[in-house]
Amino acid sequence: MNLDEGLLRGADVLVVDDEPANVALVESILERNGFTRIRSTTDPRQFRTLFDAQRPDIVLLDLHMPHVGGLELLRQVGALLEPDEYLPVIMLSADVTARARRDAMGAGATDFLTKPFDTTEVGLRVRNHLETRRIHLRLDGQRRELEGCHLQSLKRLHDEFRDETDDHTERVGRTSALLARAAGVTDDLAELIEKAAPLHDLGKVGVPDSVLLKPGKLSAEEFELVRTHTTIGAQIIGETTSEVLTVARVIAETHHERWNGLGYPYGLEGEAIPLPGRVVAVCDVFDALTHERPYKRAWTVDEAVQELVTESGRFFDPELVDLFIDQVLPIFSA
Repeated sequence: MNLDEGLLRGADVLVVDDEPANVALVESILERNGFTRIRSTTDPRQFRTLFDAQRPDIVLLDLHMPHVGGLELLRQVGALLEPDEYLPVIMLSADVTARARRDAMGAGATDFLTKPFDTTEVGLRVRNHLETRRIHLRLDGQRRELEGCHLQSLKRLHDEFRDETDDHTERVGRTSALLARAAGVTDDLAELIEKAAPLHDLGKVGVPDSVLLKPGKLSAEEFELVRTHTTIGAQIIGETTSEVLTVARVIAETHHERWNGLGYPYGLEGEAIPLPGRVVAVCDVFDALTHERPYKRAWTVDEAVQELVTESGRFFDPELVDLFIDQVLPIFSA
């Protein structure tokens, strides 16, 4: 899916950075990528005026600025949006610490880019997030209909943009329900997880096929693009009164968090990761390993089980790994 060039030129971009040289560089990168509607300021106190006048399609914010920092501006953005509105905000910073990234992503940033910039990466990230915004705007009406628990509509949305390998999503749903029951959740919650789990990778609609289907190893920039599918999926589902979609949003956002805190997007650790996300993490990886993908052969069940054991307590909840092997696998393999 490539962003239409006409829409690209018409996209409104707002850049806020207190360093004039950084602003000039970002503007130059955006212009080389075909953007023509760019507004910028080196004074973060002007942000609200520019935002109201432009109503941008994407915002690029410096993290550390005098007078008003990027995190405060990010909170202002959240207050200015409609409840269901999706607006990508990319945080810019020379601060490469894990805390800076966590603070930014935890405050609602869509992405995080470190200085000095890779000019190709900046253009790619901006285009990708604008494509996601375009999809979100186009499908906003559909998403609203889902408030009545029209889960099948969202599954059709998923299929419209990405043809999942085999029946991966449905298998993940079934095994996730089995594992959730083995972990002691109620039947009602297990059923919600079964219906919601197939949407775990919904956010991949915002990641280019050239990256998702690449047969070789991903570059660091490409991997960063893939990582955004967690927050994209959650943003597409949005705030909802539907129990199923509420669980689906949690799963979409947290199924790549890791037990040791080194996962993404927020670096949650241990039981701070919601149980549905931990459950789907185990089932998703097992199913992906045991089925062929463009970049790998199908592993044997024994090989996949050994991988789960190896990563137990590091990537995965160790109790869930034990339950999967002892109680779920025998049922699933029967």
